[in-house]
Amino acid sequence: MNTVLFVIAAYLIGSVSFAVVSSKLFGLADPRTYGSKNPGATNVLRSGNKAAAALTLLGDALKGTVAVWLARWLAPSYGVDETTGVALVGLAAFIGHLWPVFSRFVGGKGVATLLGVLIGINGWLGLATIVTWLVIAYAFRYSSLAALVASVFAPFYYGLLFGLKPALIAIAVMSGLLIYRHRQNIANLLAGKESRIGSKKT
Repeated sequence: MNTVLFVIAAYLIGSVSFAVVSSKLFGLADPRTYGSKNPGATNVLRSGNKAAAALTLLGDALKGTVAVWLARWLAPSYGVDETTGVALVGLAAFIGHLWPVFSRFVGGKGVATLLGVLIGINGWLGLATIVTWLVIAYAFRYSSLAALVASVFAPFYYGLLFGLKPALIAIAVMSGLLIYRHRQNIANLLAGKESRIGSKKT
């Protein structure tokens, strides 16, 4: 029962959309109304406000990290399994970002939150995934392509570091969902229509 409560709490934490929050704080238009209409850091950056985009990126990542860290810290006291239970918490926070109850289930694509969850699970795992994202983003200037490549490598990195554990399944599911949410970006990449990092809204 406690595991279920932890999962629900993680989902609610993940449901906080920092793209919407930061846009309101900086007096910007709702990120769901321009550009890709995705409430994420990349789309907020299209507004031209780098501070708002940075706050969005940091907030969306931290909610994944905080959810996992809290679960790991409190798990022993509440009888929550420190492997399966924590993995489910990370997955719940990620799903909350994709389909947030506070925003009528219209959420982002999960890149920053996935990275935050990975950092919460293990710092080296998060670092390896971030480096992968940075390398691809720098080389090709496509945030979506960098996210797709990083998400594909994330389960591989975990398996390499820790072997077959419940968290590997959770990470694989998150990676699959992230790829699914990027299906339009994949189509745009193949058609040569994808926006590059730093391009402003039209």
